[in-house]
Amino acid sequence: MQYAALGLDVGRKRIGVAGCDRLGISVHGITTITRTSWEGDMAILRSLIVERNIDVLVVGLPYNMDGSLGHQAKHVQKFANGVSKQLGIAVEFVDERLTSYEAEEMMRSQGISTRHNKEMIDRKAAALILQQWLALKR
Repeated sequence: MQYAALGLDVGRKRIGVAGCDRLGISVHGITTITRTSWEGDMAILRSLIVERNIDVLVVGLPYNMDGSLGHQAKHVQKFANGVSKQLGIAVEFVDERLTSYEAEEMMRSQGISTRHNKEMIDRKAAALILQQWLALKR
């Protein structure tokens, strides 16, 4: 199967973005979007979608530990559904509990400081979200 997907770790301040090769084998962080406005976020996402010929956005949904949808998860759903409508692209959700924590742990194990690397954490979390989705698709 071939995938043209972007993984998104959507936060209030930033959106981590990850991509994969067409075969879905290698996943890598692409960028971190610093959120400015709806229009600004849409312009950046649109250019990434066009440039990479993307078919689907894979968005991490931050469930609560008990599996319920909390305040932030509802914000993410609203954002993703708005993106889908405005940009005419399919959106799929993946449970992203602990991906940011996992991303930080990976960085620490590689000797990378997490203190001033929020953008890198967001990109790595987006990559974990995309990897999880690809694993479900296999």
